[in-house]
Amino acid sequence: MLDTKRLTQAVDHFADRLRAAPQSRLQRGAAAEALGLAREFARRAQLAEAPGAEPREMPDAGMFAAADQITVAVHDLALVLTDEGQIDEAVRLVEEAQKRAGV
Repeated sequence: MLDTKRLTQAVDHFADRLRAAPQSRLQRGAAAEALGLAREFARRAQLAEAPGAEPREMPDAGMFAAADQITVAVHDLALVLTDEGQIDEAVRLVEEAQKRAGV
């Protein structure tokens, strides 16, 4: 089994920063950035699980749910990753999203 601890730790850190962020920061784009990442991770997980099916888009559950949405999405993705390169890419996406979110 592939060790995805680096990825889940990176997302947990991002999610913790979002939970601690003021509402104004979330409104200025941090929540939208997290939702975009959650949607991308959910899309990737669905494509890996059902390659021929059209992925469903993760709904926007509101800015206060964004941290939970990235956490759920990354745990789903971690179950279907097959190599270290995919982990590296996902960690990079988390780091870039966190930087853009400013948290």
